[in-house]
Amino acid sequence: MVNLEEKTIKQEVVYKGKILNVELHDVVLPDGTFSKRELLKHNGAVAILAVTDNNEILLVEQYRKAVEMTTLEIPAGKLDVNEDPLECAVRELKEETGYTVNNDSLEKICETHVAIGYSSELITIYFVDKLSKEQLGDLALDEDEFLNLKKYSLDEAMKLLDNNSITDSKTIIALQWLKNRKG
Repeated sequence: MVNLEEKTIKQEVVYKGKILNVELHDVVLPDGTFSKRELLKHNGAVAILAVTDNNEILLVEQYRKAVEMTTLEIPAGKLDVNEDPLECAVRELKEETGYTVNNDSLEKICETHVAIGYSSELITIYFVDKLSKEQLGDLALDEDEFLNLKKYSLDEAMKLLDNNSITDSKTIIALQWLKNRKG
C-alpha cells in the first residue's frame, strides 16, 4: 500500500483576512516529486437544520457574492477562535432566526468539509425540532449581514431540493438527512 501523504516543506501566508487565510505550500508528493498547493485556511462553521412545532423548516435567503446570486440555506455561521460548535450553533440560530434553543436539544447530524481539495473549512451540521413561537425573538444579524427568514413545509423544501433551487451543499446534506429520517 502506498503512503499518500504530501509533506509540506515550505509554507507561506499570502493573504490574511478576517475569516480566512490563503497559504501557498510547497509539498513533496508520495513519489518524491515536488508540487505547490494553494489552500484556504478557515476556522470552521456550524449550520442548523431547524424545524418548528408546525413542521416548518427554517431557511434563510441571502445574497452570496461568491456566486452572484440569492440563495436559500439553513441558518449557519462561522466559529470564533476556540469557540465550541454547540455554543456557536445556539448563537447563530438566535441571530439568524430569532429562535432560542438549549444546547442539549441540538442533535449532531454530521461534520463535512466544504471544499476538501483546497479548503480546511469544516462545518458541523446540527438538527433541532424543539422550537416554538414563544421562543421567537428579534434577529441579531452581524452589521454586514442581510437576510430574509423563510419557512417551508417538508414537502415544499423537498421540491426546492428536487428542482435544484437549493445548491448550497450544507443545506442539501441536511435536507437529505431529514428526508431519509422521515422516510
